[in-house]
Amino acid sequence: MWIGDTAWELFHRLNREEATEYLSKRAKQGFTVIQAVVLAESDGLRTPNPYGDIPLIDLSPLKPNESYFKHVDFIIDKAEELGLHIALLPTWADKVFSDRPGVGPVVFDKENAAFFGEFLGKRYQDKPVIWVLGGDRNIANSEVMDIWRAMGFGLKKGDKSNHLITYHPAGEASSSQWFQNESWIDFNMYQSGHAHRFMEVYKLAENDYSKRPVKPFLEAEPAYEDIPVQFWTFINWDSEKKVPDSVLNKDGLLVVKDHFKKGYFTDYDVRVHAYWNFLAGACGYTYGHNAVWQMFKKGGPSVIPCFTDWREALDRPGANDMQHVRTLFESRPFSKLIPDQSMILGKNPQDSSHIRAARADDGSFSLIYLPSAKPLQINTTKIKGTKTIAWWYNPRNGKALKIGEFSKSTNTSFSSPEKDRDWVLVLDSNTAKLKQL
Repeated sequence: MWIGDTAWELFHRLNREEATEYLSKRAKQGFTVIQAVVLAESDGLRTPNPYGDIPLIDLSPLKPNESYFKHVDFIIDKAEELGLHIALLPTWADKVFSDRPGVGPVVFDKENAAFFGEFLGKRYQDKPVIWVLGGDRNIANSEVMDIWRAMGFGLKKGDKSNHLITYHPAGEASSSQWFQNESWIDFNMYQSGHAHRFMEVYKLAENDYSKRPVKPFLEAEPAYEDIPVQFWTFINWDSEKKVPDSVLNKDGLLVVKDHFKKGYFTDYDVRVHAYWNFLAGACGYTYGHNAVWQMFKKGGPSVIPCFTDWREALDRPGANDMQHVRTLFESRPFSKLIPDQSMILGKNPQDSSHIRAARADDGSFSLIYLPSAKPLQINTTKIKGTKTIAWWYNPRNGKALKIGEFSKSTNTSFSSPEKDRDWVLVLDSNTAKLKQL
């Protein structure tokens, strides 16, 4: 199961001891995939890693720097030792032309993209990596499309098609928009982004589910925990000081929270988006934290101001909630799940109270997520057997409360145990012999 964490600056900002600490912690917390970038976003071509190494000699993808890649090797090997996969981005997409330039610089063309892809493919052909092209950018034109296509085929040539490949787009977009029928893309990836709370991630999922042929898809960048809502509105990107000095303390930590006037995403937002995604058909979900993705260190530079450094942020509640997501979905045959909103009776508005339902294709169980406590009516006739065993699963602590057994009905009523809390309703067939929660 893809339970991911966002560590874009992992290779660029952390030394080997720090990387080992980070990976060990995430492995213990139940994460399975770490998303990281070889040519990093934060001036990754010109600002060296902790050992003084830059990734490319003369800014050329044709000249990889062996010293830099030995550091990448160490981290990938450590991830393998801990049972983790690395969702490996060859480069952040600001190194390719786009309609939203970043620090860059732009260094890729079709020829050197193919070379760099083959170089990486050969180097990591026997390692637990999943290739992710792109990096927060959509496809600007046909020339850009050709560059990513060349890199994709280069990866496949280098690793002898030994790994899955996808593409990470900009906010509120999916790779399926450009790559659905590309032979080198194995599954789709979308980013709901950071624009507002209760992002309608299920619409992105439904869009990918409707495409033919159907490919697996997942959410790779939802709203990060502790990141300001619509942060870009309150940052001066044209200035070296992105926010006034008065907003930060001497360590560069954010202390004037009111500067970001739309508030911040919390562990609750993390859970809502996780369950909405999975129950809309996604095969995975990636958590993110504002301090961790950029591996912010006190006194160092930040892209978006943080409350804590990366190390303190590892234990934020949203990160720990992800183990409960994994526990629930691995307690049942996850691959059998199909979205089924028809199980929910009555009004189900697409707002903060939106309920998502999925059931096993063989009728053995169903999972239904409520972002807030309220009575609901469920058609339980889609669960096989003579009776339905019902549970309330608490996504905040991973504990379950058995409700009881019910005769199947076209309209069964349930009420969650507490007000103003999110819950998962688990319905099992009495003949399925599923694990007790």
